[in-house]
Amino acid sequence: MNSILVQLRRDLVAHADPQTQKTFQRFFKEQVKYYGVKTPIVGKIAKNYWKQVKTMCKNAIFELCEELYRSDYTEEAFVVSLWLPNYIDNLGPQDLEIFKVWIERYINNWAKCDGFCNHTIGDLIQRYPQVLCEIKSWARSENRWLRRASAVSLIVPAKKGDFLNDALDICDGLLVDKDEMVQKGYGWLLKEESRRHQREVFDYVVRNKSVMPRTALRYAIELMPKELKVLAMKKP
Repeated sequence: MNSILVQLRRDLVAHADPQTQKTFQRFFKEQVKYYGVKTPIVGKIAKNYWKQVKTMCKNAIFELCEELYRSDYTEEAFVVSLWLPNYIDNLGPQDLEIFKVWIERYINNWAKCDGFCNHTIGDLIQRYPQVLCEIKSWARSENRWLRRASAVSLIVPAKKGDFLNDALDICDGLLVDKDEMVQKGYGWLLKEESRRHQREVFDYVVRNKSVMPRTALRYAIELMPKELKVLAMKKP
């Protein structure tokens, strides 16, 4: 395992791009730790090492992923987000507790949160919908990234029109959240659900717009026709 970490990190250092290093931080309000490697290059590096990693036992893979998270480098977290969706056949509902711990301990910016939750946890939801009960409880967490995770974990299923009622339940729990990252997270979820459920999402927004933060509202109606946007933005 240590040899994989050493080589992977050497590759990331070797592929650091000066221009990416200059611009990386501007995408985040929080101070982030990064090598400055372009996303497609990180993807190629992750894919290359996955050929070796996938032959390891599950506990060893999880230990390796946690070591990558522990470093706090954004690119190393992205490697985890690229590996685990390829391992979905070996994941089960029992793994959600480990994933929750990772979010609480290691997720500290939107890129780490969304990268991990959109696919790894989103894929887990689609295979095991019973985990939604636990994920809904995250909306009540004191941890801002766990609250955002409760919403963005449903982004990919929402694009397909799945789990609308569960998505609205999560949005109910986050409705008056004061954290902008959480507002953007559940607003994004509503936007994706609106692809297949425009009327239901519009009705939800109108019903709650007196208390819904404008940030969340704007995200939610982004894909709607102009006339519905005007109605939704009109003050109650």
